[in-house]
Amino acid sequence: MTIFQTILQKFGEKGEKTGWTYLEIPAHIAHEIKSDCKVSFRVKGMIDNFPVKLLALLPMGEGDFIIPMNTQIRKGIRKEEGGIVIINLEEDTDELPQSEELMICLEDEPRALETFLKLPKSHQLYYNKWIESAKTIETKTKRITMTVHGMLMGMNYPEMLKYYRNLSSKQS
Repeated sequence: MTIFQTILQKFGEKGEKTGWTYLEIPAHIAHEIKSDCKVSFRVKGMIDNFPVKLLALLPMGEGDFIIPMNTQIRKGIRKEEGGIVIINLEEDTDELPQSEELMICLEDEPRALETFLKLPKSHQLYYNKWIESAKTIETKTKRITMTVHGMLMGMNYPEMLKYYRNLSSKQS
C-alpha cells in the first residue's frame, strides 16, 4: 500500500469538473500504486480512517491523477476543501459487483446481455450503481427495464437517458 498526505482541493471553472472536490495524486505516487499507467484505474484503501473501494483515479495529464471526493466520502472524513488527509491506497483488482436482478433480466434477452457484456467494466458498474441506488422497488424495476430496452436498442447510458426523457416529455 502507498501512504501519503495531501490536501482536499476544489476546482473553480474547469468544464464538467467545475465545483468538484478532489484529491490530487501526483505522477510519482500514482506510479507506486500502478506503474506506467496513464489511464483511469480503481483503488481501495483508507482516506483518513474512512474505508474506500472501487474509487476511480482519473488522469489529468503528465502522469498526474485526481480522485473525485463525493459527498459520502467528505462526510465520512468530516473534511472539506483545504483539509489535510492521510491516504493509504492500493490498486483495486476486485471484480466489480453486478446487480443480480439486472443480470437475471438480461439473461432473458440474450441480445441485451451480449451488448451489456461488451461494455467496458466501468460502464457496467455505472449501470449497476444507478440501478442499485434506487430507493424504491418501483424505481429499481423501471431502471432495469430501461437498461434492458436500451441494450436491445444498442444505446449507451446517455443515449438511453435522453431517449426516455424525450419519450416522457412527449407523453406529458
